[in-house]
Order: sequence, then C-alpha cells, then structure tokens
Amino acid sequence: MAIPQTNWAGNVTFGAARTRRPGTVAQLRRLVAETTKAHALGTGHSFSRIADTVGDLISLDGLPRTVRIDAERQAVTVAAAIRYGDLAARLHQAGYALHNLASLPHITVAGACATGTHGSGDGNGCLSTAVSALEMVTADGELATVSRESDGDQFPGMVVALGALGIVTSMTLDIEPTYTVRQWVYDDLPRSRLDANFAEIFASAYSVSVFTDWRPPYACKVWLKERVGASDRWTPPPRWLDARLAETPRHPVPGMPPGHTTQQQGVPGPWHERLPHFRPEYTPSSGDELQSEYLVPRGLAVQALAALDPIADRIASVLLISEIRTVAADDLWLSPCYQRDSVGFHFTWRQDTEAVTRVLAAIEERLEPFDARPHWGKLFVMKPAPAYPRLSDFGNLIARYDPEGTFRNEFIDDYLPKC
Repeated sequence: MAIPQTNWAGNVTFGAARTRRPGTVAQLRRLVAETTKAHALGTGHSFSRIADTVGDLISLDGLPRTVRIDAERQAVTVAAAIRYGDLAARLHQAGYALHNLASLPHITVAGACATGTHGSGDGNGCLSTAVSALEMVTADGELATVSRESDGDQFPGMVVALGALGIVTSMTLDIEPTYTVRQWVYDDLPRSRLDANFAEIFASAYSVSVFTDWRPPYACKVWLKERVGASDRWTPPPRWLDARLAETPRHPVPGMPPGHTTQQQGVPGPWHERLPHFRPEYTPSSGDELQSEYLVPRGLAVQALAALDPIADRIASVLLISEIRTVAADDLWLSPCYQRDSVGFHFTWRQDTEAVTRVLAAIEERLEPFDARPHWGKLFVMKPAPAYPRLSDFGNLIARYDPEGTFRNEFIDDYLPKC
C-alpha cells in the first residue's frame, strides 16, 4: 500500500517502505510478528521524526473504534486510534469527562499519551496521567496487557513510551462526572505583570494559557478556562492586572479569524467544548507551520523567560505565536513533567525549518541552566537524555519488550541510545 508521504505539517517525509492498516488485532499481531521494523502512526500531528521507520508504518485507524465505560471503576477503555474529540463527545453524552484536554481535539489518544502531550492547569497532569492500563502488541506479535495494579513499579515507564515498546491497541483512562466550563480572554497583559504575578495568573482558573508574540511591547493575551461550581470566588472584571477583558472572540494567532476557536466570553458549555482552544469540526492550522515546546521547573518560570529576552527578536522573526502553560508533576519516566511541576514554553513557527533550527539552538542554549525538557513530538535539536533520571530503567523495558529493536527508529537511536 502506498505510504502517506508526509506528516500533518509537511516537514517530515516518511522513509517507510509501506503503510499497513490492519482491520483486526489478530491481523496486527501477524503483521508485527512478520516484520523486522515497524512503528505506529497516529494522525501525524508530531513535528519530529518520532513516528518514522525504515520498515512498516502501521496505522490503527482500521481497527474498531471501541469505547467501553466502566461506571463502577470510573474508567473508560478506548481503541488507541480514537481521537480525543470523538471520545470526549461520547463520554459527555454518557455523563462523564476526562480531567483535561490538549489545545487540539484532533489527536489520537495513544499518540498523545505516548509523547507526554498536555493541556494546562496548575493541578492538571499531562494527558498520560489518566492512563491506568494499556494493551499492546509486542515485537514477537504477542498481546501484552499492563496496568497500574499489576505492573506498579514499571507501569510509569510504559505510558509515555514513544512507541518504543510495542504498538498500543487500547488504553484505559480515568474518568469523572461531566462538568461545565466557562472561558474568557484578556488582551494586553503587560509583560511586567506576567513576571510579577506569574503564580497568581496561572492559579486564577482551572486551565490558563498565556499567548505572546515576543514583539515589543511584549503584551500578552490570557485565556482563562474555569470549571463552573469549582470556584465561584472570582468573576472576571473588565480590567485585571492592567489587562482588558475581550469583548469579542479571539484566535491565538494575531490576525486569524476566531471562528475555529471554542466559545469564549464566559458562555458556559460542556468541558470538551471549552478546554481545547479549537473546535473538532475545523482544521486548526493557521497555514504551514512548525512547533516546538520546552518544559522547565515551574518555580523558575520567570527566570527562564528573562533568559529568553535577549533573543526575543530572533524568536519573533520566525514566530507565529508562543503559548505559556503550567502542568502538574507526574511519575511517568519519560514525561517532560517527571517529578516536577512545570511550565511549558510553546512556539508555533513559520514553515522555515532552517531558520527555526537556528533559533531552537539559541533557545536551548539559553534554557540549558533550567534543565529544559523538550516535547517529544515537536522540534528540538538538544540531547534530552540527561534530563531523564530513569532512562536506564526505560532501556531495560526496551530490552524486555523489544530486544531486537523492531520498534526502534532513527529518532529513538538519536535521543534514547541503547543502555
């Protein structure tokens, strides 16, 4: 079968020999057992080469889109290829919710969890923290099921696994009763206010995003997403920390029409129609783009911002928009938030790989003192291994589940050398 030539952004041309789309788990097991090199392919929303292989790309979108809710255990078991937007709508209809969502509802559950993708909120862990069990096909074609209960010591190394242990076919996620969210946007938050009131700003709502273009006068937009009933202590005033409450909808990227974004201006709505920035029925892209993100300890956020100030003009020269979010610490070995509350500096770039790569090198040099960890699914040039104290333990998991390196690829070899 002809392979898809590129990822979603078009910056990665896959080098795979072919793409396989099994219709059943049994077919998938046979495919994996017969191949020497393979890797799972989700929606292709990663900007790095994490999903590439010289063997078979295996898409799971031909498998049944199962969603099984266990009300007693407050859990849902879902097919790996289901997208968050589809899952969220089905959960809400049944009276349930997830703890958080990423800015895009278009990504698959397995792909997002494998790369440590996250939403925002001081108390919200990355999406992978909801995973309580997973089923995967290992290199010998066997079907393995692992969980918090049965694999407690090693399970934290098997969720954010970059596709290196096997091809995940289903995941079980923690759920909770459905809830309602309201969303507001503030314009023109002064940078001085962001620095002076960083903790207050990011603690002001259930999910908070700050957008900046790194151009003078460095004013920011603040997106506040608040759970109705969770905190009625604060109603957004017309002015807050010298920022102005937006009277009309906004898009994160200046100049882009806001019609593709989720409802703002405090109109209450279901959690899955407010927590993402973009609606699932629209393609969220602003055009050709690249993305990067670096996560540093939350307590060092202001110092890290100051470290980037001397190269603000270089960042701005190739930038569409930058987003700042907070994420709670977790115990997942390869999560960028492993054992530390974090702040993420996200960059959406213009489609100019050469220029962006030069800027990434400068950003990484400036953030090196802060032990920055890059998002695995986005662009970076650093060697992230030293920032992960459990890397050798993860290497032992690879040796156990994939001793011949079926799922290893150039990306894994470059950034996770054999231990």
